[in-house]
Amino acid sequence: MKVIIDFADPAPLRWAIVSDGVMGGLSDSSLRLADDGAAIFAGFLSLENNGGFASTRALLDTMDLTGYTGLLIRVKGDGRRYELRLRMDPNFDGIAYRAEFGTVEGEWTEISLPFTDFQPSFRGRVPRGAPALDLTSIRHIGFLVGDKVEGPFQLEIAWIRAIAQ
Repeated sequence: MKVIIDFADPAPLRWAIVSDGVMGGLSDSSLRLADDGAAIFAGFLSLENNGGFASTRALLDTMDLTGYTGLLIRVKGDGRRYELRLRMDPNFDGIAYRAEFGTVEGEWTEISLPFTDFQPSFRGRVPRGAPALDLTSIRHIGFLVGDKVEGPFQLEIAWIRAIAQ
C-alpha cells in the first residue's frame, strides 16, 4: 500500500471547498481537522436555486499510481452516498473521475474503490470522448456529496491509500 493522505499526519496540502454557490446554489460546507486525527467534511446540502452539491479537494504534486489497482479509504459517514474524485488537470475545472461509495451512519468503514470504478464526469454529466483515467498524472483528489437529499451531512476521513491486489 501507498499512503496518499493520512490526516493523523497530514501533509501540507491546501484543501479547497467548491460548492453549488458557483452556480447560484446555497449549499455550505467546510473541512476541518478533528482531535482524533481525522478530517471532517461537513455542511448542509441545499437544493434551492438548482443547487445540490458540496465538495472539497486538494491539489497534489503529480502522482503516479501505475502498478496500483485502486484506492482504499477509511471513513465514518452519516449513511449518505459520497464520491471520491480524481483529476488529472492541475486546474480546478475540468473532467473529474468519480467513484461512488455508501457510508454506514456512525461507523468507521474501509472501502475499496478499484480504478475501474472511476468514471469521467464534468459538471454532473458524462463527457463524450473523455480520455481514460491516466494513473501517471493524478493532480487532484477530493470528496463530493450530491445525492439530491437536502439536509446536513458529515463525512470523517482518516486516510486514503493506493492498493495493489
